[in-house]
Amino acid sequence: MSDQVFKQTTIEKEVSLSGVGLHTGKNVTITFKPAEANRGYNFIRKDLEGHPEIPADANLVTDTQRGTSLEKNGVAINTSEHVLAACVGLGIDNVTIELDASEPPIMDGSSKFFVEALEKAGVKELDAERDEYIVKEVISFADEATGSEILVMPCETYQVTTMVDFGTKVLGTQNASITHIDQFKDEISDARTFSFLHELEALLQHGLIKGGDLNNAIVYVDKELSPETMDRLQSAFKKDKISVKPNGILDNLELHYPNEAARHKLLDVIGDLALIGTRIRGKVIANKPGHTINTQFEKKMAKIIKLEKRNKVPQIDLNSQPLYDVNEIMARLPHRSPFLLVDKIFELSESHVVGVKNVTMNEPFFVGHFPGKPVMPGVLQIEAMAQTGGILALNTVPDPENYLTYFMKIDNVKFKQQVVPGDTLIFKLELISPIRRGICHMQAYAYANGKLACEAELMAQIVKSKE
Repeated sequence: MSDQVFKQTTIEKEVSLSGVGLHTGKNVTITFKPAEANRGYNFIRKDLEGHPEIPADANLVTDTQRGTSLEKNGVAINTSEHVLAACVGLGIDNVTIELDASEPPIMDGSSKFFVEALEKAGVKELDAERDEYIVKEVISFADEATGSEILVMPCETYQVTTMVDFGTKVLGTQNASITHIDQFKDEISDARTFSFLHELEALLQHGLIKGGDLNNAIVYVDKELSPETMDRLQSAFKKDKISVKPNGILDNLELHYPNEAARHKLLDVIGDLALIGTRIRGKVIANKPGHTINTQFEKKMAKIIKLEKRNKVPQIDLNSQPLYDVNEIMARLPHRSPFLLVDKIFELSESHVVGVKNVTMNEPFFVGHFPGKPVMPGVLQIEAMAQTGGILALNTVPDPENYLTYFMKIDNVKFKQQVVPGDTLIFKLELISPIRRGICHMQAYAYANGKLACEAELMAQIVKSKE
């Protein structure tokens, strides 16, 4: 399988477009803005105090009834999938998405207008490698009650196939596929959302489709149109007359493709799976997909990826020349014996660092921890990771010898195995978010004997030392 490495991307400039939300009927403006590497996709509610941010994260999904809705600290983003599909389809890894309402504009019910806006903004490569999960074995999730199933299998590229069966005469079995994400723009992005007449009636009765018209949703007529329903549809869509076309859809709209419904389901799958937070290199096959099973599958994938990432020991040659030896580390960190707890730095970038500590019986803490059963204290494992993270943080200033890093917070600490004399600890720390105003938020891992020994989220502040 190819090990080709790709750079992360964002957009070159900000771009906006406006419309109405399908379910709210409210006017809304969406603005796409460039974002730094490793930021991913983040929504910002500009209409609320403090401009709260909602990351595109599978664990924040709260509702999948009429689209995929996210919520964090009581702030919601509704129907996120069409926007996210456009970002993925154009190969954009990092973008900030500002909204002045809870729901993006429905536009024509597809991703077409978001794709056009993002293309107008331009795509820019960033100086950071794209995080991509290479599928090595089949991963699946099935819902026996509905007969829905999604699986992903090894493949050289990100491919998606959707198979739908609605069990109705007007819309039976369909399927759609792409063998490379580059096909999204031309073959999938303009596939519009759809609804069956009986679903539309229920939504209209409950006032849940205020922004709809016959240009942003295909309506398949799966039951006879009563005069009452006809009047309600004409009123809702502000039309003098509505009728059913020979192919079983409401008039004033032509299908873009005979299998437009299956193509739109593929669009939804791509948008929903963006919430995994990591690009996928594998073939996704979705049988009878929907937002609920999409979410269940993406949560499973996100958990698997996190576990594999956490347990993946950095591959370094301990006998090779390090990037920094202990003397070069001391030129950057203020720590000295017996409290300097990192010996070498092997990797250092804008977003990660890999360091090493050789644990020996000569460590002073083994005198009292514990006599006859020497074990490295967990707090010192945390300190060693933090010192390694300090190298990453101080790499952002031109004169690191004039700065100090101070702990601000430690979260989600877990100790997996004991560290004893003779062990070589390998530390890997990655930025969770870009360093801003001297605040460095990192995910830290420590490995010993090829296994995870300790992990934690660390937050520190870079402060200029007093002269």
